[in-house]
Amino acid sequence: MTMAVSPDVDEQQAFDELIAQDARIEPRDWMPEAYRKTLIRQISQHAHSEIIGMQPEGNWITRAPSLKRKAILMAKVQDEAGHGLYLYSAAQTLGITREEMTEQLIDGTAKYSSIFNYPTPTWADMGAIGWLVDGAAIVNQVPLCRCSYGPYGRAMVRVCKEESFHQRQGFEILLALMQGTDAQRAMAQDAVDRWYWPSLMMFGPPDEESPNSARSMAWKIKRFGNDELRQRFVGMLVPQAEVLGVTLPDPELAWDDDAQQWHTSAIDWDEFTEVLSGRGPMNAVRIQNRRTAHEDGAWVREAAAEYARKQALREREVA
Repeated sequence: MTMAVSPDVDEQQAFDELIAQDARIEPRDWMPEAYRKTLIRQISQHAHSEIIGMQPEGNWITRAPSLKRKAILMAKVQDEAGHGLYLYSAAQTLGITREEMTEQLIDGTAKYSSIFNYPTPTWADMGAIGWLVDGAAIVNQVPLCRCSYGPYGRAMVRVCKEESFHQRQGFEILLALMQGTDAQRAMAQDAVDRWYWPSLMMFGPPDEESPNSARSMAWKIKRFGNDELRQRFVGMLVPQAEVLGVTLPDPELAWDDDAQQWHTSAIDWDEFTEVLSGRGPMNAVRIQNRRTAHEDGAWVREAAAEYARKQALREREVA
């Protein structure tokens, strides 16, 4: 709900009242420049992550073990392209162009989720990504459906519905492998071992070390801190891992009755920083692939622009 604001009310006060009343800020509403920039950074990074995230799985489409698996994986990668489209469109309502965001991605000035800079050497990675990475995405993104910025919150409703399908797909892949041969079970466990810690890092650094978290929560862009969301995720994984029969690779993982939360081993934030800074195993490959795809698609964009120009010219001539 967006509430009408009297034109003689101070703009900052009107914005603060909308936030306090849990109303939605829409593109036509006045907003602080810092709020706008925070949203552009977060939404564009989210969009970039969806687009780059197509790569780790896309290379398995031709190698999927069955026609059914191929069709499901193709649908998932297609969903991710759609998510990027929704999110770029939401970001554009804030005054940035699709071209600007694309350039920021391929020239390395924009960030995307560090999780997509890890390799996918086996089919089991498709399961681990679905169960762990998309599972973390659901925990992180469902609260964004209530984001104070209307276009972002509405886009997230569709995204989260599809992410839930992706998470179930990954769980089912791992379940099938864990019910297979010794080699298949070992492959599944290896994938879980490699993706578990990076998936915990997806929520971002501890709240006390996160420069953007407090402000985003004050503006109700985010609803929960990084640490709380990470705890929710671990709590979701524990019973699911038991059903799967996999072991979560944390020797210190245990329920703390006093704190009423899961105790985990310390996360290697140095690794997170290295990967996020562009020095991960696949950073250079991911960006180069995206740059090449953008350059190879230039003729399509030029043809579409020329067609639109000619159509507009014809319409003016008819008028």
